[in-house]
Amino acid sequence: ANDLNRFSDSSLIDMYSKCGCFKEACRVFNGCGSGVVDLVSKNAMVAACCKEHKLEMALDVFWREPELNDIVSWNTLISGYAQNGYEEESLRLFLCMAESGIGWNEHTFASLEKEVHAWVLKNEISLNPFISSGIVDVYCKCGNMKYVESVHTTIGNGNCYAITSMIVGYASQGNMVETRMLFDSLPEKNSVVWTALFSGYVRSQQCEVVFELLCEFYAKEATLPDAVILLNLLSICAIQAALGLEKQIHAYLLRVGIEMDEKLITALVDMYSKCGSIAYAEKIFQRVIDRDLVIYNVMITSYAHQGHENEAIQHFEEMVEKGVRPDAVTFLAFLSACRYSGLVEQGEKIFLSMRKDFNVLPETNHYACMIDLYGRTNQLEKVVAFMRMVQIELDAAILGAFLNACRINENTVLAREVEEKLLSSVGDDRAQYVQFANVYATEGNWDDMGRIRKKMRRKEVKNKFAGCSWIYVENGVHTFTSSDTSHSKT
Repeated sequence: ANDLNRFSDSSLIDMYSKCGCFKEACRVFNGCGSGVVDLVSKNAMVAACCKEHKLEMALDVFWREPELNDIVSWNTLISGYAQNGYEEESLRLFLCMAESGIGWNEHTFASLEKEVHAWVLKNEISLNPFISSGIVDVYCKCGNMKYVESVHTTIGNGNCYAITSMIVGYASQGNMVETRMLFDSLPEKNSVVWTALFSGYVRSQQCEVVFELLCEFYAKEATLPDAVILLNLLSICAIQAALGLEKQIHAYLLRVGIEMDEKLITALVDMYSKCGSIAYAEKIFQRVIDRDLVIYNVMITSYAHQGHENEAIQHFEEMVEKGVRPDAVTFLAFLSACRYSGLVEQGEKIFLSMRKDFNVLPETNHYACMIDLYGRTNQLEKVVAFMRMVQIELDAAILGAFLNACRINENTVLAREVEEKLLSSVGDDRAQYVQFANVYATEGNWDDMGRIRKKMRRKEVKNKFAGCSWIYVENGVHTFTSSDTSHSKT
């Protein structure tokens, strides 16, 4: 009842404030819970005071029972001062927030960015290197790179702190051309900029560049790469399935005595399994004494994708026995193992167990996995029945799995029923159009196949990327497509 009353109070304060009835908002707040202030109502009242330009009153409410203040309380007050033209005071509150032990988030920075920058320009202190780099850092954290470029033009290239923030900002957005230019402009590189550069290239999956950057790092730096750089290298090895290189990195970790924390060990297991060396992954996994959910998920997913359903199920049962509670990722991996192996009963059992025994709600991919399982085992009647019990919106993933089941079972009647809804939801994704065309072609229905092809041309559906293979030879990745003769050694 108390929680309900507090919710009602905060909602009333918010409503009266938005309607311009500030006195009524004050009356509700002052009558809250017989003088006991709750956090939600307090935050709503601070916001109402700021909206009415009553900043002293906002500050008084804010400091009433200060131990209640959370990140929302601070952000509300900082934003209120900044929007009312008290930029210097909002900066003081910003620093005070950090001193109080409450960390900043993106909303804190968003509250400060333009107002504080205007105050800095007005007071002609933008040439102060600490202040200008702080402004750049704020804009980068807000993803506002246009303002970053504007500040950079004003302060020039002399501020290495600002350049570092810009490198991190551009790398996080995948703009690796700007990132590299800024990186090269620094006379001395620290671990922050190296890590940002590695992370940016990994995020944009520029694998060859990552390997070249590693060679550059070894040539220029006397220090060892830090844990984040090593995690990035392991990730790129997993993407490229470069088993030889990953063994070199693993040997390097052991040789120089880098402490293997949970993240590095899990990354190693993931890397070996994705490179097809599941035996190496299992050896590392078995050496881990305190296994957490993440490393179990990696192993179960790896076994599922490589068709080792018995090992996947065994690891699932082991984690449950040891009290590690499975999550949505675990169940998806388990269902994938059942799907690839046609284990209908096991799949049905675990799908029902998700909600019943572990209180994990099925998501889109879980439903799609079950539909695909029924489709692969030629149980189209179960697919139809299952579609009726799906408790979320039928999106492209679920409808795509249903279409694939129709294709496997050569049932164009059911496929046609979902055609309009599926094609409207996938936009310009070529794969689903091709799948529909193939369904009709399998039946010999050339008219409908031609109709789908015309739709593709009319909507200018994008061509899919060509399938390719690659090998890692002599410190380089060599990529080939079908019948490719462009490589110098072919």
